Amino acid sequence: MILNTGSRTDIPAYYSDWFYNRIAAGYVYVRNPYYPAQITKYLMNPEVIDVMVFCTKNPTPMLDRLFLLSGFDTFWFVTITPYGQDIEPHVPPKEQVLHSFKQLSALVGCARMSWRYDPIFITDRYSVDYHIEQFAQMAESLSGYTSQCVVSFIDLYEKTKRNFHGVHSVTDTEQERLISAFASIAKENHLQIHLCCENAKLVRENVDANGCMSQTVLEKALDCKLHVPKKKAARSECSCLLGADIGAYNTCGHGCLYCYANYDRETVVKNMRLHNPLSPLLIGNVTENDVVKLAEQKTWKDGQLDIFDLL
Repeated sequence: MILNTGSRTDIPAYYSDWFYNRIAAGYVYVRNPYYPAQITKYLMNPEVIDVMVFCTKNPTPMLDRLFLLSGFDTFWFVTITPYGQDIEPHVPPKEQVLHSFKQLSALVGCARMSWRYDPIFITDRYSVDYHIEQFAQMAESLSGYTSQCVVSFIDLYEKTKRNFHGVHSVTDTEQERLISAFASIAKENHLQIHLCCENAKLVRENVDANGCMSQTVLEKALDCKLHVPKKKAARSECSCLLGADIGAYNTCGHGCLYCYANYDRETVVKNMRLHNPLSPLLIGNVTENDVVKLAEQKTWKDGQLDIFDLL
């Protein structure tokens, strides 16, 4: 199975102590965001977790204890964008994140690193030309430390429009110009671009729309075949393996204006105050009204083992 840590929040940046505590404890609890009294228990065991997937804007807090994950296979998406604190108020400067990306790559290997340059939006300050210039600089810096880059354009969710006043969609013409330039730059720096839920018309040499956390991507990183169970995709246009996320919405402290996972800053601050690094839950603690159920966990690699073999 795939254990995902990053679709709802940034665990490496803000909750690394909690995460390493859960590794030591050997299990983690996840509250259902839609039915809060329901809690799923996952065993943190490499026998049934084929790969832990992280998505972060700041991996630095994880680095000095990464040896504690030596028994697990990991895959890392690190988002590095060209925006300033007007857009990403609490994200470290991109120079710092580029440095930590390279440190992480040296520890886990180039094949298990992916650079996310997303979401892309256009303003007077962040123009098409600006994006092309910045993408070229970052691609050159990261060449040799990863072989792939995920690119997407901003999605205007209602919460995004509320928190990011005046933002507009990127036009088809702007998308075409950006992807055309990015494809050429990526090829020069030995990077494959994966489009994230974007128009298939943008596919070309060195640019695909096959998914960024797809079975193919993870098999290549793990250097083995996975027997992934057939199930309905989280999004019809996406082939990524997005289930089993141990994060929680409205808990990421970066404060990015475009964020889809945070409702507003007040809610995030309130939730972060409820975080207990010693709790099995990311936010808060288990109550008497909660119902805890053990997840069905099974390796997808050859020679399958399931969770009940470990009990």
